[in-house]
Amino acid sequence: MDEVIRFRDRVDAGKRLAALLAKYQGQNAVVYALPRGGVPVGKEIARKLHCPLDLVIIRKIGHPWNPEYALGAVAEDGLLVVNEEELAQVDRKWFEAEKARQMAEARRRRELYLQGKEPIPATGKIAILVDDGIATGSTMMVAVKKIKQEQPEKVVVAVAVSPKETAQRFAREVDEFMAVTIPEIFWGAIGYYYDDFSQISDEEVMALLKDP
Repeated sequence: MDEVIRFRDRVDAGKRLAALLAKYQGQNAVVYALPRGGVPVGKEIARKLHCPLDLVIIRKIGHPWNPEYALGAVAEDGLLVVNEEELAQVDRKWFEAEKARQMAEARRRRELYLQGKEPIPATGKIAILVDDGIATGSTMMVAVKKIKQEQPEKVVVAVAVSPKETAQRFAREVDEFMAVTIPEIFWGAIGYYYDDFSQISDEEVMALLKDP
């Protein structure tokens, strides 16, 4: 059985990912973190690579009977990735209302976190999309599609941990997929791979974005 790689916390994960991404230091790159959990990870990477840190804000749409299970995910502009088979089993009116609610939450977070600061366009840049881990990958897939609309030179996805099948799917979708660990058997929850996986507050995200 493979040894389980664990992280002390998200800062530790960021430092380990930064080492894997070292070849992009000094390149025309932007780190796009998925809040909230991806922000401490992205901060460490941006610091190491000497490149700007921005956000790509995606919201999961949870199943009405099990909110932890993702039906799909949506960006603040309505860009959507959804499991069509699962969607067919739920009330469409409920889904549209939940989609609108999550879009509004994404816009609220952008205003709160960035205080009106304009997004950094990915056009012509190496776009490095970062999170503390992925399971189904639905939120990251929306982030990839959103960033691709801006025609970056290259799209890199960098996460601390990913299931093998999710990693394989992303490897086909982006120019480069990186994870510190891709376990043969994924234990179902990203938090299992962390000693400290405490929730990141809005205030912590704002502080990380302000800190040079």
